Amino acid sequence: MMHHRHHKNEDLIEIFAQTFYHKYQTKLVRGDGEPVYLPGDDIDPDNRIIFAHGFYASALHEISHWLVAGAARRKLEDFGYWYDPDGRSVAQQKIFESVEVKPQAIEWSLSVAAGFDFNASCDNLDGDEEPDRLAFQHKVHQQVAKFLENGFPKRVEQLINALCDFYQTEKPSALTQFDFDGLKIKEPCYA
Repeated sequence: MMHHRHHKNEDLIEIFAQTFYHKYQTKLVRGDGEPVYLPGDDIDPDNRIIFAHGFYASALHEISHWLVAGAARRKLEDFGYWYDPDGRSVAQQKIFESVEVKPQAIEWSLSVAAGFDFNASCDNLDGDEEPDRLAFQHKVHQQVAKFLENGFPKRVEQLINALCDFYQTEKPSALTQFDFDGLKIKEPCYA
């Protein structure tokens, strides 16, 4: 099986555009600062998924949030979600992790489709107490198992197929493709 050694942002931007631009008027944009989703406005009628500092992993992560968001949320800046920065309390961290499980499971699936390493992230270096990374990792892995059992949402499936076609990888279809033991925990993940 052939794997591309270099994961280029330009390739991912083009794959995303070919898969979604026509129907959703949404483009993936390399940003210089923090990641953000911006719905179309008077300055730019296109919806923009802006990923951080040209990091391929950030692009996959931000795309995953877009794939989770429904039509109403895609009309709101950052999908209408709050974001407490690094330094969250234990209670804030639990809320953060609960809304991150599904996007990170999608991100992991996209990573497998692209032949790219996935890094789970609790994203809270300066919090009140050290997050339980292993427990969070298990939740993400369990969500992957649910997707594999019940099927991926339509847009996720479309992008997985496009990534597999481009990178000539095997479609994620078995939990054995998601190497839990080799999974890295990296902090911070997408900044």
